[in-house]
Amino acid sequence: MLRYVFADQLDQFPTLRDTMFRDRADQFKTRLNWDVHVDADGFERDEYDDLALNPLYVIWETPNGTHSGSMRLLPTSGKCMVNDHFGDLLGGEAINSPVIWECTRFCLSRSATRLTANALMLAGGEAMVGFGIKQCVGVFDQRMIRIYRMIGAQPKILGQTGEGKDFIGVGIWSFSDDLRQRVAKIAGISAQQSRQWFDLAFGADQRLAQVG
Repeated sequence: MLRYVFADQLDQFPTLRDTMFRDRADQFKTRLNWDVHVDADGFERDEYDDLALNPLYVIWETPNGTHSGSMRLLPTSGKCMVNDHFGDLLGGEAINSPVIWECTRFCLSRSATRLTANALMLAGGEAMVGFGIKQCVGVFDQRMIRIYRMIGAQPKILGQTGEGKDFIGVGIWSFSDDLRQRVAKIAGISAQQSRQWFDLAFGADQRLAQVG
């Protein structure tokens, strides 16, 4: 199932929390050899996981309560990775809006299936609808282009550098009902089920909220 969990709620789901941060370490440090910090518990965490920022994690949870895949969302109106570290790809222009959120740390566990990636993209759209988000921006590498294409949700590229394994891009996504239905069909998850998981976390009234 899909879980929507803010950073200050993670302690309510200790197994999900621990397996998420360990899977992040396995993906970003072990498999991709990124220059990221892994702590003594085997967790990959960075400054954008800070409780003061209180990011929203979208997580695909397995039946035994462990992490299968996740991504992290933050509004660009506050501290975020794309502005702090990738402004050069945007020509020095910061993205700063309460209705544009950043998506980072897209992570898939070793045991994840195609369903996991599809479900996460569907959940990202659900969060956009539920929180009144107009667009999502993200930084991605070459391997993610294939995943986005497979899901059927390719971003508009705002800036890029490098080629092949050295490629880094910044892209932006808008969300429409047509895209939602297409991603839901690919994921094999009904739009109704997707909405129920969001409502389980925030209540049906949250879908009417707008970020101000």
